[in-house]
Amino acid sequence: MLVSSPRRDAVVARLAGRIVGLDRGRRARVAVDGVDGAGKSTLADELASRVEAQGRAVVRASVDSFHRPRVHRYRLGRTSAEGFYRDSYDYDRLNEVLVRPFSPGGSGRYRAAMFDHVTDLPVTAPEQRADPDAVLILDGIFLHRPELDGSWDFSIFLQVGFGVSLSRCASRGGMSDDPHAPSNRRYVDGQRLYLREARPWERATVVVDNTDLAAPVIVEPAGSALAGIGQ
Repeated sequence: MLVSSPRRDAVVARLAGRIVGLDRGRRARVAVDGVDGAGKSTLADELASRVEAQGRAVVRASVDSFHRPRVHRYRLGRTSAEGFYRDSYDYDRLNEVLVRPFSPGGSGRYRAAMFDHVTDLPVTAPEQRADPDAVLILDGIFLHRPELDGSWDFSIFLQVGFGVSLSRCASRGGMSDDPHAPSNRRYVDGQRLYLREARPWERATVVVDNTDLAAPVIVEPAGSALAGIGQ
């Protein structure tokens, strides 16, 4: 849910300013990471709007358009937390058709989507050409995992505890707000595995405490101890 407030606007403006200031001589890659319900897509949309308003072209995309087929995602079982973390996304394809084209020396020819996890079918997204100094803003979970090391010119990790994030997910329907509910075990434990292994707050350029949507807080330097993560 989008919340507008002077404090949030100031944080978004500060982050957008840093993104606009990335090397104007080439394309840039920006990641917005966090657990489910952390507010990734909302922040990414806000940043895209601000960056475009300051004269820099933006390509918005989500890792959710790069799921693996259902048979692969559930090969360890439908309740497997490890399967959720290890097998949900096709990082080879994500890198090949979206991330690398925005990298230094990249072609700029990209596809923003490859798979629809709802229909469990490939997506025939057309190849497009990004402007020479366009910014890719990609949102999604697990964006600081080892397969994506070195992929980002600027990255944000949204700090939100599971109690808060699941409450937001439940308000949209389809999930319990209880972190310990059996129906949430695959997702919560899979993301805890990611937090333990990847320690994304140490890899991110900036950490934002997004517990209060109206009053997010930039936590710097990234890599500091974060209260509430994994709770």
